[in-house]
Amino acid sequence: MTEPHPFARFIKILGRGKTLTRSLTIEEAEEAMGMIVAGEVLPEQIGAFLMLLRIKEESGEEIAGFVRAVRASMKRPSSLPVVDVDWSSYAGKRRQLPWFILVTQILARNGWRVFMHGTEGHTAGRLYTREALARIGFPVAGGFSEAAAHIAERNFAYLPLEHISPKLAELIELRPILGLRSPVHTLARMINPFDAPCAMQAVFHPGYMKIHRDAALLLGMKRMSVFRGEGGEIERRPNKSCDVMTIMDGTLIEDRWPAILSDPRLTQDESMDLDRMEALWRGEVTDDYAVAAVTGTLAIALKTMGIDGDCESAQKHAEYLWSQRDRSRLAAVA
Repeated sequence: MTEPHPFARFIKILGRGKTLTRSLTIEEAEEAMGMIVAGEVLPEQIGAFLMLLRIKEESGEEIAGFVRAVRASMKRPSSLPVVDVDWSSYAGKRRQLPWFILVTQILARNGWRVFMHGTEGHTAGRLYTREALARIGFPVAGGFSEAAAHIAERNFAYLPLEHISPKLAELIELRPILGLRSPVHTLARMINPFDAPCAMQAVFHPGYMKIHRDAALLLGMKRMSVFRGEGGEIERRPNKSCDVMTIMDGTLIEDRWPAILSDPRLTQDESMDLDRMEALWRGEVTDDYAVAAVTGTLAIALKTMGIDGDCESAQKHAEYLWSQRDRSRLAAVA
């Protein structure tokens, strides 16, 4: 009889039925993902593993273990620049432009260093961050060293996932094959490649907020906030109240931010014209929704970073920073 594959025991843990199935421990999750990123797992096993996790729903312990394994496998330079905020972007936008990009630029122009990572193409019909950045004149880094140079030049860098973890990028591309998102989408958001002390997160399904928070706590993240973002990106929906789960130096905080706009309806942006982003930055167009999305998201970031102590002062600070932006050129070097 053929001996079971070493990875089979992890599938067995997850697939033993309603009464015997359990979540992986953080150590088991780290070992399992370590085998996956090392190329020691068969394709059939990867598909079964990811879908069993999807059915069960990943736990904070599992995501934390997966993150440990991926971070251990990353080929980073020995010396990394200091980064203030880690900003993940994996969902893509469908109904509104990626206004959150303007938030990162307000932060960068005011001296805070922002590292953004993401991927694209796994879901049809969405506008992804790499395309948006290229259109408005921002370079996309081709590796850790180039990302470090961009941070030094402009306090901002975007590095695609394939340059951080080729295996994770490959796994995310399985979505159209499997027909469902997998825990890799949660995992990729959490890897924080530059060890920033503050991480911003967003989800589409509110139930995943606790998973992100629990994983961040297990990973020892100093500051992290997660909320339901527009389209799943880190962008506040200003026409609705916003529940935010935050870790502040080990303390768990939950805030409900009030709606900024009075009209609860969100209309579809039919054109998704990226030129409007720079036009808004320059003050050449008026868009109350876009400005509220920018300042509302910026306010959450400022509070998470510890710059402002409460929601009201953070919102006022965000509105002030937006009003004082240098309108001459969006893609200007910091």
